Amino acid sequence: MAVLVVQHVPEEGPYAIGAALDRAGLRTRLCRVWAGDPLPEGLVGIEALVVMGGPMAAYGDDGFPTRAAELTLLRAALAAEVPVLGVCLGAQLLAVAAGAAARTGSGLQVGWGEVRTRHPAATDPLFAGTPERLEVLHWHGDTMDLPDGAVPLASCDRYPVQAFRVGGAAWGLQFHLEADEETVAALAAVFPAEAATAPSLRETTPAALAALAPHRDRVLARFAALVAARAEHTASRAFFTPKADRWEARFAADTPAYVSAVSRMGLRPGQTALDVGCGTGRVLPALREEVGDKGTVLGVDVTPAMLAAAAREGRGGSARLLIADCLRLPLPSGTVDGIFSAGLLNHVADPPAALCEWARVVRPGGTLLLFHPSGRAERAARHGRPLSPDDPLAEANLRPMLDAAGWRTDCYDDGRGYFLTRAIRTG
Repeated sequence: MAVLVVQHVPEEGPYAIGAALDRAGLRTRLCRVWAGDPLPEGLVGIEALVVMGGPMAAYGDDGFPTRAAELTLLRAALAAEVPVLGVCLGAQLLAVAAGAAARTGSGLQVGWGEVRTRHPAATDPLFAGTPERLEVLHWHGDTMDLPDGAVPLASCDRYPVQAFRVGGAAWGLQFHLEADEETVAALAAVFPAEAATAPSLRETTPAALAALAPHRDRVLARFAALVAARAEHTASRAFFTPKADRWEARFAADTPAYVSAVSRMGLRPGQTALDVGCGTGRVLPALREEVGDKGTVLGVDVTPAMLAAAAREGRGGSARLLIADCLRLPLPSGTVDGIFSAGLLNHVADPPAALCEWARVVRPGGTLLLFHPSGRAERAARHGRPLSPDDPLAEANLRPMLDAAGWRTDCYDDGRGYFLTRAIRTG
């Protein structure tokens, strides 16, 4: 996993953004499109997307051959909730990706100038605590509209859209918050005519940077911390989001096997059943059939696109669909009678912690059913690899993990046609 930094020209690098990512222990992958570095086709392996500035226009392809590919990446990041930070041109591209327009502005805005934080900034994950008035480095002549549903965070009279958030993890900054002394010197050297419109630029820079630095560093440190904290979710969402629309059709033939597995959970009418990592929800109608109209069925997944696909398939009528982390379920202890989990345990970062969390929400005597419509050997062969002795689903590994988490293994069946383990909550 790495943070992908898209750099359009040599002089507009990540500067203080890169330093903040380094301090957080995050690996950066610099994509120098100006030097011909290819953009990735998707977001697998990318834990955040940082798009820097440049002299090209977000609203036209002339002199900007990577514009379409960058917009595709940004739209994919928005759909999968991969964290995004767009600066100057990057902010304009983010606005376009989110459905707004970018266009020529009323003229150059270059040099140190004030922006005012908007009211929503007070509760923003990055901008909370930022002063109402902040002097920042401007260097642009284009602007953009605020996308529908975006949260305005900072503005100024001449160019009102100075900072905004789209969704919960994408930020656009028209100004150069990444600025340090190297940034100013590089921009002034490569754009001397523009720098001349701000004749006191070099003289005012030291004091302006000294005032900006604590706020700059706090905002960028928060972005880096958010990227690190969401890395596991980001990996899942980046992988599953582009597959969500095809997932149901691709695995439709497995539905009878899922239904048969549910029948082995021992659920009764009126009970509460939970599918963790429910995906498109193919098992939810079978769980509803078991617990009846008076029972409760919950489907939990960390990828919003999967739950959207489940809703399109009509599974919302069988269950409540929840976006949640399977290691931190939003449920009280001892309130679930049975958990169904298909193919999830060997994909979570911490399988023992997952089993403990699932045990927390299940009442004593409740059931856990781990299932996959093919056996471990089948799956390994399909992927061209041998069975691993470290596989958490291997019996020698799974039984002790279940015991330690508060489960008693009732059945372990790793057959040719399916994998199934049934465990009972002890205590």
